Amino acid sequence: MNAQEYKNSVGVRVGVPLGFTTMGHSGATIKHFFDKTNAIEGIVSSYSFGTSIAITGLFENEHWTGIYPGINWYWGLGAHMGYMDKNAISSSPSSFNGGGVMGFDGVLGVEYTFDEIPLNICVDIMPNINLVGYVGPNFFVSGISARYVF
Repeated sequence: MNAQEYKNSVGVRVGVPLGFTTMGHSGATIKHFFDKTNAIEGIVSSYSFGTSIAITGLFENEHWTGIYPGINWYWGLGAHMGYMDKNAISSSPSSFNGGGVMGFDGVLGVEYTFDEIPLNICVDIMPNINLVGYVGPNFFVSGISARYVF
């Protein structure tokens, strides 16, 4: 059984910041498979009511769960960069006045691709750490994506 049954997908992601910092990664997502298990995903996200924006790129490795056809799990690593408003997070240190942010991301998720319609739904956790700008970890970011597959 192949890990995935589609080559490309495009859709929306709704992120949920569960930790004490932000970057819920809500926005547009696009995913492309190079082969049966290796893919890249790009996310253009906005948070804090549109005052902050980030671009995230992930390399992902996907596998069939063995539970049910169409249900796959994946993991990946990548990086993000963007702009964060100084009011984007309530726990922001007083020394952070807003500006560019950059860091690394991980992802671990499960997805289901429907047989009857060209739709893919996934749920993931995407911890990240900022190394430039607002420096610090954000380990509890999760999200739900819905994508058109082709």
